[in-house]
Amino acid sequence: MLKSGDVMENENPSAWKKIMVKVPGTSANCGSGFDCLGLAATIYNEFEFKFLEEKRVTISAVGEGADTIPNDEKNIVWQSARLLLDRAGTDTINGVEIHMNNRVPMSRGLGSSAAAIVAGLIGANAAIDNYFTRNDILKFATEIEGHPDNVAPAIFGGFTVSVVEKNQVQTFSFLPKIKLKLIVAVPDFPLSTKVARQVLPKTVPLKDAIFNISRASMLIAALIEGKEKFLPIAFDDALHQPYRTKLVPGMEEVFAAAKKSGALGVTLSGAGPCLIAFSAANKKLENAIASEMVQTFKKFDVQSSALILDLDTRGAVVEAVS
Repeated sequence: MLKSGDVMENENPSAWKKIMVKVPGTSANCGSGFDCLGLAATIYNEFEFKFLEEKRVTISAVGEGADTIPNDEKNIVWQSARLLLDRAGTDTINGVEIHMNNRVPMSRGLGSSAAAIVAGLIGANAAIDNYFTRNDILKFATEIEGHPDNVAPAIFGGFTVSVVEKNQVQTFSFLPKIKLKLIVAVPDFPLSTKVARQVLPKTVPLKDAIFNISRASMLIAALIEGKEKFLPIAFDDALHQPYRTKLVPGMEEVFAAAKKSGALGVTLSGAGPCLIAFSAANKKLENAIASEMVQTFKKFDVQSSALILDLDTRGAVVEAVS
């Protein structure tokens, strides 16, 4: 195995095998944890890599976004893989064949771009005998994505809290003591993160900052200690969701409907437009919340579907090397 700091030389291309990588979808912010809290969910994109000595990029995809994903060097999966290979100092891998099976909806706030970035990094790292650590992967992914709140849970799984200090990312990953189900209402329209960022104010009132600090602190404490009774207020937010309601028709009403049906909390997933409700594990309850969210969206002429997911506990994995 290569040691950190070594430079790859004269690697044998015949030793590079087919690499399978599975990456979970993610939800950032989780309400009060704006730009620092994220989670991984049990919906996955799968990637098959074959790295090549020749300079050739072949990309195919099925599932979500298959018709719109770039199939050349511009593809973010390959660009991410290429960055890692360059950082490792190898010049013997010059091309790739990638096949994607995408289940994470694109431009919906469920971390599809983070999944692509992490997959490229993890796949390339596996091809060079895991030269880099997971913390290295986090650093590269944050560099590409611009922030760690989706890439961190995609890498580590569970809930993650991330801090960037002097260009270094520190991430704490944990599993809650509460068994949560994630009910995701997926509207039939995309929403770009850039647009969702543009509606946010450059400054916020002190009372709103305090509001979020207290809720985010309570949310982490309640999850770690298993104190379910604190969750209904801990997910509340004053920094980003109130400004984004105009981008998602019926958002406040869907929140209210989900809570009335028994949800412990409801948040905008990432920049949206997906809305995610958190509930105790109970099939009847989960289905009732999902139905109410979809039906309420209909009242605002928004067609949507519902996903009922669990918290992913592993993050990205290399499933097979053959």
